Amino acid sequence: MKFDTSRFIFIVKGLLVGAAVGIVVSLFRLLIEKFLVLINFLFMQAHNNSIYFIILAIIMLVSLIANSKFIKDEPNIKGSGIPQVEGQLAGELEMNWWSVLWRKWVGGILSIGIGLFLGREGPSIQLGAAVGQGIAERTNHRGSGRRILIAGGASAGLSAAFNAPIASTLFILEEVYHNFSPLVWTTSLAAAIAANFVSLNFFGLTPVLHMSYKLAFPIHYYIHLVLLGIFLGLLGYVYQYLTLNIDRFYKLFKFIPSNWLAIIPIILLFPLGYFLPDTLGGGNSLILEIGGNIPTVWLLLGIFLLRLLFSTLSYGSGLPGGIFLPILTIGATLGALYGVVAAHFGLLPDKYIVDCIIYAMAGYFACIGKAPFTAILLITEMVGSLHHLMPLAVVSLTAYTVVDLLRGRPIYEALLEKSLKRYTPHPDEFTDQLEIPVFAGSYLQDKQVRDITWPKECLLVAIQRGEKQTIPHGDTLIRSGDTLVIETGDAHRAEVARKIGHIANDISNWKN
Repeated sequence: MKFDTSRFIFIVKGLLVGAAVGIVVSLFRLLIEKFLVLINFLFMQAHNNSIYFIILAIIMLVSLIANSKFIKDEPNIKGSGIPQVEGQLAGELEMNWWSVLWRKWVGGILSIGIGLFLGREGPSIQLGAAVGQGIAERTNHRGSGRRILIAGGASAGLSAAFNAPIASTLFILEEVYHNFSPLVWTTSLAAAIAANFVSLNFFGLTPVLHMSYKLAFPIHYYIHLVLLGIFLGLLGYVYQYLTLNIDRFYKLFKFIPSNWLAIIPIILLFPLGYFLPDTLGGGNSLILEIGGNIPTVWLLLGIFLLRLLFSTLSYGSGLPGGIFLPILTIGATLGALYGVVAAHFGLLPDKYIVDCIIYAMAGYFACIGKAPFTAILLITEMVGSLHHLMPLAVVSLTAYTVVDLLRGRPIYEALLEKSLKRYTPHPDEFTDQLEIPVFAGSYLQDKQVRDITWPKECLLVAIQRGEKQTIPHGDTLIRSGDTLVIETGDAHRAEVARKIGHIANDISNWKN
């Protein structure tokens, strides 16, 4: 009997990548938490002794100077890092893994740890991808093998940050890599499990956002899930607009070099930390606090406006930090706000407000990231309960539909397009492969291979149908569910993927 060891070998490699990423990201997460505790302590002490303000000013200045230097030397560390990883996997840009890894790690701690409204999850994904790339290059992988290890590292990074290996794997496949081939998902899942195991040894078994709930949401109250989804979808579109257009605000400060723009949110951080120290950071503790002690309507409204404006301002400065956790925090606030208002008017019992908080986190992320499956699984793993699956699905789908009707786009894809500069591939070109799925309703569906005008830079070398791979001929019929294996030069990979995507969507003005 002859064994097929290709997947097994990549699963083993995924486990190795995941273990390495787990250590890197767990230390990253731990130091951010400790740093944030220190900053909170200093702000509290500043009420009694002004010397602590001087200490805070020195810390903030060090963070500003260090990050401005890091961003100038390595622009790819700006922001969450998820758009950069997505662009790298698509062949739109390339990164030096070591340059990104250490600067993102140090810069992320210095920007997220000082209390800005930034998340650790996006940077963790980029850190994981950098580790995966480094291991791939050290083991002489290139092309698809290299991308698989980068995707595995990215999955491991999110898993270590959130302790949610299933959702982390799905997020990379659904939102970042856009590829569900068995080799990709098995490697990514193995890496995510290994990273999660390492992270659990650092932080324990308690889910990141564990909340106690009293009862499952009754069927006769499901109309509230639809209304909550609509509410989240409308405000999710607002968040998308502000995040994608915050650069217009920063353009008002043309006299400040782009790598020094962080001075604006850092200055604003001083009064915020002095008067509201409990609100600092990405929002993990704030979510748990809201869930454990429901605030009043006016306080929730104030928290929402503060988180909405200052999180977009923090992210727009270009500092290493993400929007993943800030999105969940705003979602939790909106869920509490809806629940409190509904309870006030006697439309919903108080005991279901916590349920609304949980559902709203998923719905808000689903509509902004346009990744509803990831949102459902992520909140399920982070909260630690399977009792919410149906309500989570209703809220997520409703919110997603609202943003889709408003022509909102996946936030990370839109951020990538805004920041993308045309990447010039390395002159050492080599033959590479693409795997392109054929979805139901695609123009490619039920067409013979000869009926398609394929881009001249590529060659269709195989069609994957289930577990079987066949070599296509001119009369081979392409079916929905097939995966097309395309061979092309590494320099043309992104261009070929775009052209075939245009064909699949039957864009009439496509030109060969």
